[in-house]
Formats: sequence, C-alpha cells, structure tokens
Amino acid sequence: MPVSCFLSSDDIRERFARAMSTMYQAEVPQYGTLLELVERVNRETLEADSALAERLAAHGELERLDAERHGAIRVGTAQELAMLRRLFAVMGMVPVGYYDLSAAGVPVHATAFRPIDEAALARNPFRIFTSLLRLELIESQALRERAAAILARRDIFTEGCRESISLHEAQGGLDEEQAERFIAEALETFRWHRDATVDLETYEALHAEHRLIADVVCFRGPHINHLTPRTLNIDEAQRRMPDAGMNSKAVIEGPPRRACPILLRQTSFKALEEGIRFAGKRQGTHTARFGEIEQRGMALTARGRELYDRLLGDARRRTAGLDNEAHQRVLEEVFADFPDDETVLRREGLAFFHYRLTDAGAAADRLDGADLETLIAQGLVEAVPLTYEDFLPVSAAGIFQSNLGGGQNEAYAGNANREAFEQALGTPVADELALYAERERISRESVLEAMSAE
Repeated sequence: MPVSCFLSSDDIRERFARAMSTMYQAEVPQYGTLLELVERVNRETLEADSALAERLAAHGELERLDAERHGAIRVGTAQELAMLRRLFAVMGMVPVGYYDLSAAGVPVHATAFRPIDEAALARNPFRIFTSLLRLELIESQALRERAAAILARRDIFTEGCRESISLHEAQGGLDEEQAERFIAEALETFRWHRDATVDLETYEALHAEHRLIADVVCFRGPHINHLTPRTLNIDEAQRRMPDAGMNSKAVIEGPPRRACPILLRQTSFKALEEGIRFAGKRQGTHTARFGEIEQRGMALTARGRELYDRLLGDARRRTAGLDNEAHQRVLEEVFADFPDDETVLRREGLAFFHYRLTDAGAAADRLDGADLETLIAQGLVEAVPLTYEDFLPVSAAGIFQSNLGGGQNEAYAGNANREAFEQALGTPVADELALYAERERISRESVLEAMSAE
C-alpha cells in the first residue's frame, strides 16, 4: 500500500484523544462539567491578561491548549505493558521517564507515553501515564499468587486491536479505514466495565492490601481512570470546583503559585463511588475514577530539579494536614529560594529554553561570532521557556492517594527498579531531561548559525 494513503501518527493520536474524551464524558458526566469549568477559567484568564494571551499565541501554545489532555491507566502484567507500548506507537507515543511511586507508598512504577517531536507536541500533546502493578511488593504470598492467577486469565485487548497493531507494524502505517478500526478497537481497552471478574471476597482481600491493587486486578481491563484538561489558572479552577458540584481534593499538588510557572501543578475532583456487580451476582461499589486538572509551567534542568526536589521536601515536612490556602502559603515561603524570573532561571541554568530569531533578528545583518547573550540583549533572539511535558512522582502519588481513600503502605517504599520495568516494557524509557536538552541545543545552534550565515 502506498505510504501516501497512510494517516500520520499525529492524525491518529488526535482522533483517538478526541474519541477517548467523548467516551469518558459519557461514562463520567462530571468530567464534562470539569471541561466546561476549565474552558471558562481559561477564557476569563486570557481576557483579563492580554500580555499572557499574546505570549501564548506567539509561542503556539493557544492552539494546543483546548486539545491538551493526559490520562492515566494501571496494568497488571509485563505482557499488558509491552502490548500497550506497541499500541501507543501507532499514535507516535513513546515511553518517557521512569516513575517510582513505591517511594510514596503506592505499589506501582510507571512511565508516560507521549509524543516527543516538537511539531507533534504542538499538534496534540496527548499523554498517558501508565503504571505497572508490582505484585512482588505484596507481603502475603497467597494473596500475591491469587492476584497473579486472576491477571493471567484476562486479555485486555480485543482481537481486532491486536490485528490493527500488527497491520500497522507490517505496513508501516494505517489508511483511513484501518485507522478508524484501530481507534474503535483500542478504545475497548480503556472502557469502563461495571462487572468485576472476581467475587466479593477476593475483591475485599485485595482491597484491604491496597485499593489500587483491587482496581488493577479485579476488572476486565485497565479502564481509563481520569482525563486531564490543562488550565491557565489552577487556583481559580480549584476555588470554583465545589460550586460546580465537584468534591475537590484538599490541596493542589506540585510547586506553588509563581510569576514564572514551573513543572506541573495538579488537582482533581475526588473519585466517584460506582456500583459493581461481582461474580456470584453480589452487588457492591468501587471507587477509582475521577477528573483532574493540570497547569503546566517550564521544564527544569537537572540543577533546577535538584533545587525543586530539595525545597519540596522541606515544604512537605511543614504542610501535613493544612488546608489548601495554608498549604500554598507555606510552599510560597519555602520556594522563595527558587528564582522567579525567566532571565535568572536561564542564566543560572535552572530551566530549559527554546531560542529563536525575532523579526528584527531575521531582518538584521549577519553577526559572525556573536554570542547568544549579546543577541538576546540586542533583541535579535528571544528565549522561550520549554513547556514541561512530563509528570512528578510525588504529585502523581498525591493524586492517587487522594482518590484511593488516602491510604498508603510505607512497606512498599524504597523499591525503585527501573531495570525490571524496562524489561517488562520491552525497551528503555527515554530520558526526559535529555529530550529537553536536545531541543534546547538544536534551537541554540540554529539561531547562531542563522546569525552567522552569509
């Protein structure tokens, strides 16, 4: 089949993200309410801050804002994880980063499947945070074996999904009809099923060990447990959630409010209690699915992350049990030691930037040998912060715990095992810091070459 007949991976990813959002709105109507709230907050924020609107428009951020989503799923076996890698590859999404959530008492480790190409991110930066259950952390051998046997009996992918993935790999792409079939079949992996695959006794035993274990093991598939729109003002969105009928989590996860936002801030409405039919026809409830909001800032270098992690550790020791406003005040006080000025962040090597010629730079005479700082000072080159495209393990664990009843098991902590995760995945995960550094390097060399060209 001619390559020209194939849809691009960007097209397929965009269609899949839109289809998943439609499905999740039908399954969790409150998610639709959340989208409306975020859209309203974003519109009002842009109307009130014309400079922000102009900056986002100039940097290509407005086009992706409304389409931007991330979701999260949890799988139970290495085979499931490896097949998901092949599924996401159809949409141009690769595993980026290793996240050890056992450090926060949650028995999973994870990666994020996302596009990495700059043009693909600008088109649709859809991401799926994908966690793998760590049965080896369950202390009870009998319970561990029971869970493994249940997982071994299920197949979370339809036959049509497997066929579509294999077809894509054989052909190097999918045409219009094949892509639509792939999307329809792949969605079934993420769909909610209220019929559990186990009896109530088994569910309760796994639930008692950790709610997340029950969520992963006891159902036909990993069911998408949240989708996350991007807001420009998470504090205002958090404030409005109760008035919109949403039971918001107690505090916003991540860094504090800043003039120059960094990394990722997240909040959510708490997971819904949903009716479940267990094997043996017994009825019960399960709590797992929720709606999340995120506000993204700039990506930090290794030096910036080291400072962030140290300050966050200091803040966490002082914020236990505080309400959101008090929590934010402590964060702001502690993070006063983190520069809040783009120029300082750039010159001190704390954040990543994309360099490009200004209109004046494009029209200027060439300046062979000019250094970057001089070009910036002369208004010929501008430095634009790179948006953080990834996740924060402490924040992810905070969201998990809030929506799983707040429980954690410190016995799981200190068990990072990236090698085992990558073996299950079937490939190494990409280093997110290296990806940002490469984007920055390419942009820097590009403008310097352009300014020195004859």
